[in-house]
Amino acid sequence: MKSGYDIPALGLGTGELTGERCVRAVRTALELGYRHLDTAELYRNHQAVGEAIRGFDRSHLFLTSKVPAERLRHDDVLAACDQALEELAADYLDLYLIHWPSKEVPMEETFRALGRLHEQGLVRSIGVSNFSIERLRRALAISQVPISANQFELHPLLYQRKLVEFCQANGVVVIAYSPVARNRVAEYQVIRQIAAEHAKTPAQVSLRWLMHKGVAAVPRSGSEQHLRENLSLFDWELTPDQERALDRIDAHVRIIAPRDFDEFDYT
Repeated sequence: MKSGYDIPALGLGTGELTGERCVRAVRTALELGYRHLDTAELYRNHQAVGEAIRGFDRSHLFLTSKVPAERLRHDDVLAACDQALEELAADYLDLYLIHWPSKEVPMEETFRALGRLHEQGLVRSIGVSNFSIERLRRALAISQVPISANQFELHPLLYQRKLVEFCQANGVVVIAYSPVARNRVAEYQVIRQIAAEHAKTPAQVSLRWLMHKGVAAVPRSGSEQHLRENLSLFDWELTPDQERALDRIDAHVRIIAPRDFDEFDYT
């Protein structure tokens, strides 16, 4: 990343995982070899994640959290980060993202706070989530600390090629959430056919497609079987024809679409 730190290409998303279910899923993932964990204040599972990582070498983990849109004022960002670190029982975050942009709070104010957290060593890298091309362009001009990542929904049913290309052209790592579209990828014959040709699942095909695009992914799973399957991405490849077939799907199927949010890029 622009910050100089590496981000694992595959992580565990923890949205909707709470309590003991979250603890079990995170511990299982870490025992299987995952090192990239993605959480957020809005997920209400910081304490469960913190409990799960206890006993593992913190220096080997990559921990991401996100500040919600309601806390993007300068002092609120600082307080939100302090709260996250306390709940996670961690000394620092590897990556801290703006979860959703705000039309009310000037970005200058938010990035000033993120810069302070970075300067204090509480946050190693900063980034954004759900930022359109235009908003990211403005953020890149504003932030005094390099913006290392943009996390947004990305899978073969929602390619957003221009947004991916803009991020990568500006040195911003793309992180895909909902990378298998809550397994709606399995509804598409072309994906099922490619999966059959490789003896893989449609979800694995979607994740492998993201790897081909140079994108990190944080699929959510509480199942050990799925956690194992998601790790089986690095010893096989899609053919160029298969990748192009997946590129052409782009059905504009969006899984996460808050009613009051209107800044999505679809192209």
